[in-house]
Amino acid sequence: MKKRKTPLRKCIVTGEMKAKKELVRIVRDPEGYLSVDPTGKKNGRGAYMTNSSECFSEARKKNLLARHLKVSVDEETYERLEAERLQLRV
Repeated sequence: MKKRKTPLRKCIVTGEMKAKKELVRIVRDPEGYLSVDPTGKKNGRGAYMTNSSECFSEARKKNLLARHLKVSVDEETYERLEAERLQLRV
């Protein structure tokens, strides 16, 4: 039996290629609402980030989510996404 390939995705902050399960996916649905996608299967435009506080704060500082997801992201949205991301780790 062949060994299956592990899907790789690129972190928008560090630019590193990592296994899909090591990253967290932020998705913009058709209505423009941003959320954390724990399954990786939600409909919409997605961006992958390393699941760490440092990586998330760097994305916030450079406003990378707005650039990659083509939507304006305010500070409240970043705080909500950070809270959702932290709930995933538990």
